[in-house]
Amino acid sequence: MDKSKRKELQEEFKQIKTNMGVIQISNKISGKIYVDSYPNLKNKWMTIQMQLDSGRFANAQLQKDWKELGTEAFAFEVLEEKETDDVADIKWELKQMEKLWLDELQPYGDKGYNRLKV
Repeated sequence: MDKSKRKELQEEFKQIKTNMGVIQISNKISGKIYVDSYPNLKNKWMTIQMQLDSGRFANAQLQKDWKELGTEAFAFEVLEEKETDDVADIKWELKQMEKLWLDELQPYGDKGYNRLKV
């Protein structure tokens, strides 16, 4: 690939807007939920499903239920999203967004898969 074409592609890539945000995975059978935040939501559900299908998802309890109940028992939802262009500190902003949702939904114990952070 010549340099001009490469530079053109790099500029196009910079123009692609990405959205960060907070997601929820719901167990349709038990009602338990999992809340997490990600700096790029594009194709996130597909990525999470691949991790769960291959047994490599970070949350062990959600992974266990996924294996037992299957894909159809779960729903994915974006709770909040924001364009990353609008944010100076993405990590800080994501933590704030996630904290608000964790405080509101309380996805701990019998209600969810999240662990209470101490």
